[in-house]
Amino acid sequence: MKRSLSEGFVREVGAQLQQAHQKFARKYPGPSRHRQPVHTVYGGGHLFRADTARRLGDVALQSLDEFAPNFVTFAKAIGLSGSDSLPDSPAEAERLEKYIESDPETFRKESWPAWLALTIYFRVRDKLRREPTEDFRIDFEDGYGNRSDAEEDGHAAQAAEQVADGLKNGTLPPFIGIRVKPLTNDLRDRSIRTLDIFLSELSKHTGGRTPRHFFVTLPKVTMPEESGALADLLVRLESELNFEPGSLRMELMIETPQSILNARGEVNLLALVAAARGRCAAAHFGTYDYTAGRNITAAYQTMTHPACDFAREMMQVSLAGTGVWLSDGATNILPVAPHRRGKEDGPLMAAHAAENRAAVHHAWRLHFAHVRHSLINGYYQGWDLHPAQLPTRYAAVYSFFLESIDAASERLRNFISKAAQATLAGDVFDDAATGQGLLNFFLAAINCGAVSAEEALPLTGLTLAEIRTGSFLKILSGRGAQA
Repeated sequence: MKRSLSEGFVREVGAQLQQAHQKFARKYPGPSRHRQPVHTVYGGGHLFRADTARRLGDVALQSLDEFAPNFVTFAKAIGLSGSDSLPDSPAEAERLEKYIESDPETFRKESWPAWLALTIYFRVRDKLRREPTEDFRIDFEDGYGNRSDAEEDGHAAQAAEQVADGLKNGTLPPFIGIRVKPLTNDLRDRSIRTLDIFLSELSKHTGGRTPRHFFVTLPKVTMPEESGALADLLVRLESELNFEPGSLRMELMIETPQSILNARGEVNLLALVAAARGRCAAAHFGTYDYTAGRNITAAYQTMTHPACDFAREMMQVSLAGTGVWLSDGATNILPVAPHRRGKEDGPLMAAHAAENRAAVHHAWRLHFAHVRHSLINGYYQGWDLHPAQLPTRYAAVYSFFLESIDAASERLRNFISKAAQATLAGDVFDDAATGQGLLNFFLAAINCGAVSAEEALPLTGLTLAEIRTGSFLKILSGRGAQA
C-alpha cells in the first residue's frame, strides 16, 4: 500500500507530540486522589482553642436535639427527597424508627424515603460525635475584625500555641490552617507579620512540625504577584523554622472580578495558581465579596445568583485537571434562634418557641439547598459559618451520595467487568476516566462518612485493598495479573 511519509519524519512528529504531551501532563496531572474535606469552618483567630472542633460538634448536636429531636422532623425541616410521605406524629416516627432498625434492608426496599431519612439522621449524629469538623480555618481577616497590632500579635501567638496543643493531644480536625489578611498595600505588612508570628510560634512549640494537612489561605487575591509573594514567604519560613520542605501549602480565595479576568481581559485563574509554584492546593470561591465587587445589592448576594454560577464555572474550566481542589462559598442566613432564655429564665413562651423552630428550620432548608446546588454543579467542598450548619452540611452530602449509590454501584461493577474482559482479551480500553470517576464517587462517599468501607465492598464488587489504591487502572492491572 502506497505511503508518502517517511518513517523518520513520522518519528520526528511523534517525538514532538510526546514532548508536548509530557509538558501538558505536568500542567494537568488530573484530579487529586487525596481526601478533600467537604467543608471549611472558619472562626476568629482570637477564639480558637485546641478543642474547638469538638466544641463545635457539641453545639451542633444541641441544635439537633432542640430543633429536630427525631429523623422525621429533620427530614421535613431540610426538605429531604420523599419527606412529604413521612408521618407527622412523633409517636409514629418513633414506631417507624424501631421498625426500620429491626430489618433495615427489607425496609430499604419497601420504603426508601423513610430508610433514607433515618440513615442520614443517624449518620449525621454519628459524624458530629466522631469527627464534627473536617477543616477549620483560624481567621485573621473578615472573621477577626479590626484590632490593634499588639492584640493581633498576641492572638497569632496564642493560636499557634493552641494548634500545637491540639497536635500533641490529637484534638485538631483532619485539616486546619490560617487565613491571613490580603497582600494589598494597606494590609500587606500586617498580613506578613501575623503569618510570621504564627508559624514561628508553632515551630517553637512543635519543634518544626505542622499538622498533616495544614494550609495558609490568601484572601482577595487579584494578581499572580500576590500568590507568588506568598509562595516566597512560605519557602523562606520553611527554611528558617526547620519545617519540612513543601509542608506549607496555600489556598487562594477567588472573590474579586479581577481574579477571574485580568486587566488584559485574559482568564487570570491559571496564572494565579501557577505563580504559587506547586504550593496551591485549593481555590475557594468568596460569594459575598465577589457579588459586592459585581455591584450586586446585598438583598441578592446569594449562593445561587447567576453571577456566582459564572464565576464558579470559570474556576472549574480553568482549573480542571490541575489537581487543585475547588471549594464553594458560604450561606450567611444562619440557623440561630431569635429568642433566647437565660439560665435564670423559665421556659420560652409557646409563640417564641414556635418562631425559634421556624427560623432554624428555614435556615437549615436554605443551607441544605445551597450545598446540594454546589454538589450538583461539581463543588464538593464549601464554607460553613456556624456550628448549627454542620447537620445540614453532612445531611446534604450524605443524601447526594446515598440517592445515587445504587445506580453508581451497578455502573461500576459492570464497568470493571467489561474493562477487565477487554484487558484480558488484549483489546484497548480507552475510557479509564469514566471508571476512575465512578471509583472517585465511592472514595468521596467513604471519606465523608456517607457509607462505610465495609458497606462499599458488596456495592462495588471490590476488595478493601482495591478501594484503597484509589486507582481504577491499578485495579484493572491487579486483576489482570491475577488472571
